[in-house]
Amino acid sequence: MTSPVFRRFWRSDHAASAAEFALVLPVFLVFLLGTIDVGRFIWAVNESEKATQAGARLAVVSDVIPGGEIGCSDTGNNNTTPGLLCYSYALSGNVPQGSPVPKSAFPTVTCSAPGGSLGCTATSAPFSTAIDASAQAAFDNVVARVNDLQPRADADNVIISYAWSGLGFAGDPNGPDVAPTITVSLTGLQFRPIFLAGIFDFGLPAQSYSLTMEDGQG
Repeated sequence: MTSPVFRRFWRSDHAASAAEFALVLPVFLVFLLGTIDVGRFIWAVNESEKATQAGARLAVVSDVIPGGEIGCSDTGNNNTTPGLLCYSYALSGNVPQGSPVPKSAFPTVTCSAPGGSLGCTATSAPFSTAIDASAQAAFDNVVARVNDLQPRADADNVIISYAWSGLGFAGDPNGPDVAPTITVSLTGLQFRPIFLAGIFDFGLPAQSYSLTMEDGQG
C-alpha cells in the first residue's frame, strides 16, 4: 500500500518552474554564447579587412621592400645589382628609355617574414630582392600599422607582394621604373570561440587589399 506521504510527494508540483528552467538553461546558453561568438567572428573578420586596407595605404607611400636601397648610393659598389627602387630597365634591362616596362620583365615579388626572418622571393627578377635596413624598416612599419587594427596579427601573418601594373617607364629619374600593384595580405590568423569554453580554435579567412604604388621612396 502506498504511503500517504509518498502520494503527496508524487502529486506535488512545487519547484516545477525551477526544474523546467534547468532543462531550458543549457539550450539558452548555447544560443547566447553562439550569438556572441558570431558577433565576435564578424568583428574579427572586419578588423582584418580594415587592417589590410590600412597596411596597403601605408605600403604604397613607403620605401620599396624588395632590395631596399641597395645600389642607390653613388659611392656604392658598381658591381652590386640594385634593388627595385634604383634598378634601371633602360640601362640594364634593354628597355628603351621612356617606354613602359613589359610584364615579362617584372615578376611578382612576394615579401614575408616566416619565423621572424624577412625575405622576398621572385622568379628571375632582374633586380636585387635582398633585405637591407631600409627594407626591414618599411616592412616593420606596415606590420605595425596592420597590428593597430588587427591585434591578432604579427609579422608571421603579413605578406606584401609587388605585381606588374603597366605603370611607370624605363629610366625614370625620380623613382622606380615600375609602379607596381602592392597587395597586403593577412593569413593564418586564429579565432577562439567562447562556446565550449575555448576548447578549439579555427582560422579566420585570409584578407588582402591592393593599391598601386604612389611613391616608393618613403
